Amino acid sequence: MSALFDGLVGQPLAVDLLEAALQQKRLAPAYLFAGPEGVGRRLAALRFLEGVLSEGVGCKRARRRLEDRNHPDLVWIEPTFQHQGRLLTRDEAVDAGVNRRTPPQLRLEQIRGVRRALGRQPVESTRGMVVIESTEAMAEAAANALLKTLEEPGHGLLILLTAAPERLLSTIRSRCQLIRFVRLDLPSVAEVLRRLDAVEHDPPELLAMAAGSPGAVLEHRNRWAALPTELMPRLRQLPNEPMHALALARDVCEALDGEQQLWLINWWQQALWTSSRDVESLKRLETLRRHLLSFVQPRLAWEVALLDLTKEATSGLA
Repeated sequence: MSALFDGLVGQPLAVDLLEAALQQKRLAPAYLFAGPEGVGRRLAALRFLEGVLSEGVGCKRARRRLEDRNHPDLVWIEPTFQHQGRLLTRDEAVDAGVNRRTPPQLRLEQIRGVRRALGRQPVESTRGMVVIESTEAMAEAAANALLKTLEEPGHGLLILLTAAPERLLSTIRSRCQLIRFVRLDLPSVAEVLRRLDAVEHDPPELLAMAAGSPGAVLEHRNRWAALPTELMPRLRQLPNEPMHALALARDVCEALDGEQQLWLINWWQQALWTSSRDVESLKRLETLRRHLLSFVQPRLAWEVALLDLTKEATSGLA
């Protein structure tokens, strides 16, 4: 049955547990796939559901329908942004130009939809199937609604994907079978990228930020490519004059939306640490991140932070 999980690199323990469940036909009502983003949790969920639909032998037609999210018995839920009375996924929000300064959330109405989906009679399979991405991104009301569903799961199959299991209610965790996913070593990351025909020469900061996650490598590449090229040389070192700091704050806020600014802080922290091991600068950028997430006016937050960093840089030269 190993062919079913071909492509899932570097996760032998997870594969063993999932294959055993399929072979023995002993499925838990709910699974918690816990591990870093971009290491194969989503792929494992798709292949596991394929095995459920095909009694463990694999099926190209089922695989295609699951990957396209068009199987009638599958509900796939991901965090959303609320915009003009509608819930938008990340891709939909990007297309609509929605401000994405705060992270998307799993909403109460989405979790209520899970209960309805699992309560329906399946159309083609023996059970309804629900996958919830980024389960840690739930507000309290949504988490309580999910707990009620887990207490009475019916005959459905629920898979929760999370990169932060510690942020879930302990009662939610206790009602799921845990499947752990781990960070990949560098050869395994390279193998995944080779299979995806995505081998490139990446800046060292991006590889460090990815921290053993092939999916994160691809995500960081996209973020990197979207940055205005004229900004990068100015960010490689701290501004050394107040006017330069204010001009940089202006240009960052004009060129980047809130989500891009938060990513830029991550990159800049990594770049500064690699070049100078400057702990104080890293702490000041972390304060900037908190201000942006707290709805401080972005340009003001950047101006204050960069002026502080300019003072540190000039005092260090003195």
